[in-house]
Amino acid sequence: MKVRVDPDICIGCGICPDVAPAVFEMGTDDKAHTKIDQVPEELQAACKDAADQCPQAAIEVD
Repeated sequence: MKVRVDPDICIGCGICPDVAPAVFEMGTDDKAHTKIDQVPEELQAACKDAADQCPQAAIEVD
């Protein structure tokens, strides 16, 4: 699975790093960023949960 945060949509709410801290982090621009591009199987459920909880739908998972 691949994951990406759209910086133009992200509002920096911080939900994604709370839900999946191994995948997401807050950047110096106060927006979420991915720590990894390829999500290992053991982190995929948390990554999907973070995407589902994103209020702006700024997280793209493939």
